[in-house]
Amino acid sequence: MPIAVGIDVMPARRKISVGELADRAGITPANLAVLENARAKAVRFATLAALCEVLDCRPGDLLRWEAEDTASSRAAPAGAS
Repeated sequence: MPIAVGIDVMPARRKISVGELADRAGITPANLAVLENARAKAVRFATLAALCEVLDCRPGDLLRWEAEDTASSRAAPAGAS
């Protein structure tokens, strides 16, 4: 997936536990774990904003774009000859 999640890094930098982060951001620890492990298909802007507020950071500190494997991106589209 081209979007990488770095939510596990910022709490450590801010010296805040995952449980405290979840509590202060108003989400469950289970949902925070889903985000941390990049298993989420989506994230609400309100959730992202709450995490950024608690961690005093920007969305780009938590999420980043990473290019996919260049070999797979050069593959011909399906049905092309």
